[in-house]
Amino acid sequence: MDHFHTIIIGGGPAGLSCAAALAEHGRRVIVLERRKRPGPKVCAGGIPWRAREELQLPEELIEGSFPAQHVYTPRQRAVLRSPNPIISTVNRERLGQWLTRKAREAGAVIADGCPALKITASQVITPKGRLSYKNLVGADGSSSIVRRYLQLPAVKMGAGINFQIPRRLPHMEWHLNAARFNSGYAWIFPHRESSSIGIYAERHDLPPALMEKRLRAWAAARNINLTGCRARAALINFDYRGWNFGQVFLTGDAAGLASGFTGEGIYPAIISGREIARTIIDPAHNPRRLQRLINRHRRHQRMQKFFTGNKVICQTALEMIVLAMRIGLLDFRLLEMY
Repeated sequence: MDHFHTIIIGGGPAGLSCAAALAEHGRRVIVLERRKRPGPKVCAGGIPWRAREELQLPEELIEGSFPAQHVYTPRQRAVLRSPNPIISTVNRERLGQWLTRKAREAGAVIADGCPALKITASQVITPKGRLSYKNLVGADGSSSIVRRYLQLPAVKMGAGINFQIPRRLPHMEWHLNAARFNSGYAWIFPHRESSSIGIYAERHDLPPALMEKRLRAWAAARNINLTGCRARAALINFDYRGWNFGQVFLTGDAAGLASGFTGEGIYPAIISGREIARTIIDPAHNPRRLQRLINRHRRHQRMQKFFTGNKVICQTALEMIVLAMRIGLLDFRLLEMY
């Protein structure tokens, strides 16, 4: 039986970031990824521009940077500007390829097409055999088998639906309309040669089937042609219940670290993956960046809870927030997980 210092289940940004950091410190690491090759992701591809340096992303991954955020409500249109970009967009597949290359160059083993079938206290069973571990990291998303092994429920879930259209629209847009999207929102995130058109909401507040119907109607009203574009949907876990369980760790969406308010997940995934690696290497490590992220997550969860339910209260509060941003009383970065 092959033994690894750390087995990481899930080959997304969280797992690959964790693997690279561990392998760089000489740990024997394997990443088990159920798919044979990275596929399209349900992801708008947005990251806080301020986080680019911390995430150490190369310039070639950046597809667009936007110092102006166009925010629409039924009563307002706000253009929130900053001297520097506020949000950048990345191609999620190219990001995955870059992180995979970094992890492999550091010495991590990436096992594609190798799902984890069962977990025990010391082993992971795969279609290719049994592997033993000292540490186990769950980086396997919102339906995490590692989370289920820990018997942690995942009740608080958002849902995202995304279309990638083959043209670049000019502005990054946020559409807040409780009559259409309840406590969620629709977005336009331009990329290099395409644009992400999507919707996010808490799954019980706006069921996914109704989300797609309303997104299509909204896009049609804005003369955005979705014909021939495939809708991609995914659940987004924001039910955070801890990350350190002795020799077992949860990171990214598996830990429920995505924003419940906006669905933002790339930054939380990468930061939590790296901080867990540092904790495994040095149990005395103080994960300050992860704790800052958790504090932001809790604030976003309180915001999500407040806005869910009564549409009148939701829309009134959204109008007040956008007005406060327009006149400079609130910073748009309130919505970021950075």
